[in-house]
Amino acid sequence: MNRILIVDNSPIIRTGLAKMTESYPGEVMVSGTAANGQLALDWLEGHYADICITDIRMPLMDGLALIEYVNGHYPWMSSIIISSYDDFTYAKSGLELGAVDYLLKPVSEENLYRVLDKAFRRIRETRNHAANGLLLKHLTSHRDMMARWVEHIRYNRHETMPLLIVDTLDMLEKWVDGRYDLLNPLAMEWLFLVVEELKHEKITFHLEEGRDLGLGDKMIAAHKVRFYFRICCVRRLEEGARYLFHIMNGDRSNQTRKAIERVQAFLEENYASKDVSLQQVADHVGFSKNYLSNLFKQETGTTIWNYLLDVRMKKAREMLLNTDLKLYEIADRLGYSEQIYFSRMFKERYGLSPLEFKKRIEQ
Repeated sequence: MNRILIVDNSPIIRTGLAKMTESYPGEVMVSGTAANGQLALDWLEGHYADICITDIRMPLMDGLALIEYVNGHYPWMSSIIISSYDDFTYAKSGLELGAVDYLLKPVSEENLYRVLDKAFRRIRETRNHAANGLLLKHLTSHRDMMARWVEHIRYNRHETMPLLIVDTLDMLEKWVDGRYDLLNPLAMEWLFLVVEELKHEKITFHLEEGRDLGLGDKMIAAHKVRFYFRICCVRRLEEGARYLFHIMNGDRSNQTRKAIERVQAFLEENYASKDVSLQQVADHVGFSKNYLSNLFKQETGTTIWNYLLDVRMKKAREMLLNTDLKLYEIADRLGYSEQIYFSRMFKERYGLSPLEFKKRIEQ
């Protein structure tokens, strides 16, 4: 998701640009607007943005001074200039400062989309290049972590994968040294390296960059930037691990796959029930309990109850990170009668108690 700050002293232009930008067919949102460069800097002190679209001539601080300041203090950001024909020399100066491109007033939707495409492409390429450089720089120090990933994927170790992902997140965060926007592309580079390590398995892998759409608020406060990108990175690693587990398990027959998917869907819909039983699950798919238990273990590498536990623990993580619910409230919503039992299950799954896990992610 790319977040944009629009800076122009005309309220009409700010509103029009915001509407056109949010109609762009891609992952983009307008996080803030400002009437001049100084107000834009005030906004940036407390919020995060990937792109600044700025007019040239504004009171207090013009667009060129704003771009120069952004370059020095927010190196992950790209800038786009808005100018009139009379300001072309200023626009040229903005390009010399590293702006992606300029837009002439009145700004058309077609030109805006063209320049946004260019800006997003530059951001993606720049961050991918930086992430690749970090991976090469730390090539000799991550062998143990890579060995753990290969072992988990090869031997289908779902149960301890979440803790491995958190350990990987901590390792990657040390590498980025405060540039949290690099966690996403760095997670992708890490997954591609895992794929390289598994190539001798003679399986074709294809990984696509995951989406962080829906994660985080439209406007991310500066003190939440680290937390936001850590959550995005965790989801990216989880998506990659899930895909690799699926590939390594091989293709299943349509009938078997549909039966397994029905079981999984049933558990995901009824995880909060205190009365869910193996007999209920078996009746739902029309199999005997013993046959279903063996089939599920054979096809997924885990038991039905471990899968239910995994669903509950993932829901627990979401509640811990995104709500202010008490532990006993979370336990109840997950179908557990006792908070102590829920906490013990959580720690067995993730190696950390619920409160320790929340603290480690938010630290």
